[in-house]
Amino acid sequence: MISRRRPPDDETLRRALYDGEVFLLPSTDASLALVGMANDSLRRELGDDPRHAHERFTDEELFGHIGKLRREIYTQPHAHALLAEMAANVGFSVRDTAFDPARLRVIAHRAFENPRAAPVYYPHRDTWYAHPTSVVTIWTALDDLEEDETFVFFPERFSRPVDNDSEVFDYDEWVSRGWSLKIGWQDRDASLKARYPSVLGESDYGPAEGFSCARGEILLFSGAHFHKTLPQALGRTRFSLDARLVHLRDHARGLGAPNVDGRSRGSALPDYVQLHDEAP
Repeated sequence: MISRRRPPDDETLRRALYDGEVFLLPSTDASLALVGMANDSLRRELGDDPRHAHERFTDEELFGHIGKLRREIYTQPHAHALLAEMAANVGFSVRDTAFDPARLRVIAHRAFENPRAAPVYYPHRDTWYAHPTSVVTIWTALDDLEEDETFVFFPERFSRPVDNDSEVFDYDEWVSRGWSLKIGWQDRDASLKARYPSVLGESDYGPAEGFSCARGEILLFSGAHFHKTLPQALGRTRFSLDARLVHLRDHARGLGAPNVDGRSRGSALPDYVQLHDEAP
């Protein structure tokens, strides 16, 4: 399912993504620049060797530092511009694409034991969070990662429903509480108070497919894919960046992945960012 060979043209690539193919593509100057910017920010905030910062900070201290960096990366125009260039390199032209900006993701050593982090590990589709079926996730790691440090897809469930409660998610209500929830994990107790879409009852999703990757490589997949972050107790923290892309002409034509079980309400698309050559 995960291919390292890109189709010959952009439209074929997007249609393959909507059909469930996943692509792990080589790093580009833009992806390495974005990764470098994020790593510089991590070292500035956490000191040398951010992957072992959990050994130097309490959970509460680390959460405060990471929240500051998430906000910075999500809102910074330079990060937007690098994301747009990175997306254009792999088939999503700037003028045709709307972006939900890059989020810093942090999977800390033994974080799965913390009840506050539980939603991080829920198997889900991105479309359960009111993203359109045309959404494509673009993901890159800040370090070389082994297969047990990333996440897995459940290919058999791309076009088969999973029993879930995605109807609990109302986008307009979500952002009405403030943008901290939209940026992600800014409120330390959010997972104890907010409702996140989750699976109901099922536990057998079929075979899982994972991947390893090098720093700055670009993973592209449909937001309709059913996938799950892996818990880890490897003594180091995983840092990555992901964003969401919608090709606006495809969206206007009704192109996208099948919606087999999503019932979330509202739409995140009006809050996406559209960039132009001259300025954000």
